[in-house]
Amino acid sequence: MSQQPASPLLDIQRRMAAAVMHPLTRSEAMPQRRRDGTSNRSEADAIIRPNDRLTSFERLEIYNRQYWFRLYTCFEEDFPGLQAILGRARFDALMRAYLTECPSESFTLRNLGSRLESWLEKNPSWIEPHTNLALDMVRLEWAHIEAFDGEERPRLSTRGLAAINEDSVLHLQPYLRVLSLNYPVDDLLLEVRNENGSSASSTNNASSARKRHHVRRTAALAPKTIHLAVHRHENSVWYKPLTPEEYRLLSELLNGKTLGDAIELALRDSSLSEAERATLVQEAFATGSELGWFTI
Repeated sequence: MSQQPASPLLDIQRRMAAAVMHPLTRSEAMPQRRRDGTSNRSEADAIIRPNDRLTSFERLEIYNRQYWFRLYTCFEEDFPGLQAILGRARFDALMRAYLTECPSESFTLRNLGSRLESWLEKNPSWIEPHTNLALDMVRLEWAHIEAFDGEERPRLSTRGLAAINEDSVLHLQPYLRVLSLNYPVDDLLLEVRNENGSSASSTNNASSARKRHHVRRTAALAPKTIHLAVHRHENSVWYKPLTPEEYRLLSELLNGKTLGDAIELALRDSSLSEAERATLVQEAFATGSELGWFTI
């Protein structure tokens, strides 16, 4: 069958979207010509009427700029820790480069940063010399986003928990994330967020200086593996420190291992005594049950 031609309205919508979503120039203006050679001035004249104050190009430019300013605002709100590590100027340059190469592909701006970690791994020059620190922060900040609005399934009942055996596959809440990091970026992020929400009497310069102090202090630490569970409880996101054994246990359960296999893998290289192992497993399941991590 031959493809039906687009309706006039759909054609205008597509042309408008292409113009609005095209990246701005370095001076935050709509470019005269797009990367594919299309003239924005000609497109504006074709789909928008001028008025007594603005040309067609100027009217279209308003939408183009507002779209990108909205992206910038959302990105900044999602990654304040990364901004603190890099500083405002470097962060802004990284943000524009990333959003140009990885434009929004979703109906929701929530997903803007979904490809940031993989993009930075391919383009590490943007975060040097604090590469590992910055990547840790991006992992935590993206996990925070996923924990904040990830799906929540019905909790496993007490009867359901009692029926579990070593061959059972124990499901965890989709919003739960477990991380293995090199730096205590959870503490750093909390300090940065506190600075961002501090009293208006605190000057921007003073707040920026304190953020730089927090970053320098964290960056000066020797890398040391830490494990975190990032989860939601009573509509707030929390960071829970994990032992290596707890981290491996949750990771294996998230990977779909049976309960028996997950426990075996979690404790395989552990230095804990048999009594300590039993206590750890009991406490891990008590905590997970209390926090509602186990689901049907």
